Amino acid sequence: MDVLKVGMTSDDVKRLQQAVKDHGFDPGAIDGSFGAGTEAAVIAFQKSTGMLADGVAGPRTLAALGLVESAQLPDALPFVTLQVVSGMFPMTPIGNIKRNLPVVLTALDAQGLRDRSMALMALATIRAETESFLPIAEGASRFNSSPNGHPFDLYDNREDLGNTGPPDGDAYKGRGFVQLTGRANYKHYGPRLKTPQDLETQPALASDPAIAAELLALFLGDNETQIKDALMHGNMKAARRLVNGGSNGLDRFTDAFQRGDALMPQQM
Repeated sequence: MDVLKVGMTSDDVKRLQQAVKDHGFDPGAIDGSFGAGTEAAVIAFQKSTGMLADGVAGPRTLAALGLVESAQLPDALPFVTLQVVSGMFPMTPIGNIKRNLPVVLTALDAQGLRDRSMALMALATIRAETESFLPIAEGASRFNSSPNGHPFDLYDNREDLGNTGPPDGDAYKGRGFVQLTGRANYKHYGPRLKTPQDLETQPALASDPAIAAELLALFLGDNETQIKDALMHGNMKAARRLVNGGSNGLDRFTDAFQRGDALMPQQM
């Protein structure tokens, strides 16, 4: 069964209409025509199950309704080529991309983030956080270091980051492709790695390329529905905020996403 959306007419749409009605969401006439009533019923079902409420019956929605066996989204990762990524990173040495792109794709694949929007989100995030396509440690700035204090002293007592005072600010500064920040995040994500690591006691490991790629995929996976909702509404600032907590790097993020969107095939 293919993706079903507004404007389509088929027996598959009729089966979709019956399925959402059976789940308690009435689409109106069971006539095989995907109109506004069917869209509203699909959105209501998606919201009830915590999925992206886009009104489109894709693999995940169809699987949740019992209409298909596989919830796997179309795999875009084979289309994330060196040529595409180089176009998204016009100022980045190709050698860095060639060296680190494979570990990023492996991590996305392992986390199940194979679809087009999340692949673009991951790459645009890397462009915003570390345009060199190398996992890096955060530098001292006016946003994390006071005029008369030591580096990262403005992080030291950030309870929202799980920090408990010096030297937590420097120890748990941003690292990697996603700039993992704060004792709480290091403690939370370390055990979730494929090969669990105690990042709380060895935070520098977050800058290892393979670990940095895994952390990126895990972090994006935890926020996948919210990210896709923001992207669906064209709200790049909201998508960026879900990762960064603010709008730092928004210009690079948006530029990379738009470049990738133009370079990667639309239909897969």
